[in-house]
Amino acid sequence: MSSRPAPRWSRKALVVLITVLIAVAAFGTTTQSWINVIPASDGVRMPEIHVPGSKAATAVTALAVVGVAGAIASSIAGRIARWVIAAAIALAGAGIVAAGSTVLSDPKAAAQGEIARQTGVSNGPAQLALTAFPSLAVVAGGLLVLCALWLILASRHWVTRSKYDAGTRRSAAVAPVDEADDGEPLDAIDSWDRLSRGEDPS
Repeated sequence: MSSRPAPRWSRKALVVLITVLIAVAAFGTTTQSWINVIPASDGVRMPEIHVPGSKAATAVTALAVVGVAGAIASSIAGRIARWVIAAAIALAGAGIVAAGSTVLSDPKAAAQGEIARQTGVSNGPAQLALTAFPSLAVVAGGLLVLCALWLILASRHWVTRSKYDAGTRRSAAVAPVDEADDGEPLDAIDSWDRLSRGEDPS
């Protein structure tokens, strides 16, 4: 009797790819200007300063990297390790939301360090304008939290076998097309899983 195929939304490659893309998007926002500042000194307007996300919210860069690493690690992790990874991704997403929200609520405080570095004046008068990137980072962080929940639900359909099952699987009849456990053609992650279990994916 054949087992029920796993739903398409739970495909490992899909979960990992979407999570990586969202984490990369969060990282990408930090390379752009979050706050545009026009400082003033003694009534004289100075050149505009562009404060990138990596300066306005330094934690976002590191947390986005955690999201990318966690997504990739989940593709080869065991069941318990995937729960730990999902928790790490969720915390990273929550941290990105918190950091981005802090910038949105008080952009002047977030920009002070960069203003002081470029002008040599702290807490001086300045005109500030937020760009869309802090909001995009908050959205990406929220989506990372959802991806962590998705990982937990989807991984229930991922088959985890030990290397001792390889002999039994190799003794089965060879199918015309190598397929994953849910009946879909093997992708790169499925092939890597089989290699890690000591099986030949070819």
